[in-house]
Amino acid sequence: MTAGDGSHLPTTAVEHVTDLQGSDLHDLCDAAEAAIEQGGGFGWLHPPQRHVMETYWKGVLLVPERDLVVARLDGVIAGSAQLQRASRNNEAQGYVGQLTTSFLAPWARGYGLARKLTEGVEGLAREYGLKVLTLDVRATQERAIQVYEHLGYTRWGENRYYALVEGAWVTGYYYHKALDTGSMEGIAAK
Repeated sequence: MTAGDGSHLPTTAVEHVTDLQGSDLHDLCDAAEAAIEQGGGFGWLHPPQRHVMETYWKGVLLVPERDLVVARLDGVIAGSAQLQRASRNNEAQGYVGQLTTSFLAPWARGYGLARKLTEGVEGLAREYGLKVLTLDVRATQERAIQVYEHLGYTRWGENRYYALVEGAWVTGYYYHKALDTGSMEGIAAK
């Protein structure tokens, strides 16, 4: 689509949400189901019953150390990622967050939303004062790996037995990214 041919150019947005309004829960479930069916379901291999998925998303919003970031395409939730922070009693890991459960519906790919979603989680992590983000991903998720590596994530390990998918083991990769290298040196010096 181009602007000159009169066709609609979709709008994209990424936002931190603390509640789901209007059709958000329905859209989030639809996008997650589409991603799961394409093999990118952040752990699920088959879409669960709708009430199970709705309960899951509602529960995410109740966990104090978990934040939901959504990607929208023309206002419709097309994917999400979560920032998992250490519990309040874990001072030793209080500056490390985990980017987790990231997915994008197949129909929303190609608009730069995966990159924007990851950057949205990074921005939120910085707002919380986090210094490092970690993540893990199946080796089969090649496009996600490209996005993470392009954004500066460093692979530090792998696990040959990361996930069992249709009777076969799938390797998983582990990544980290320093969000502010200047402050990392200051922390290490203390």
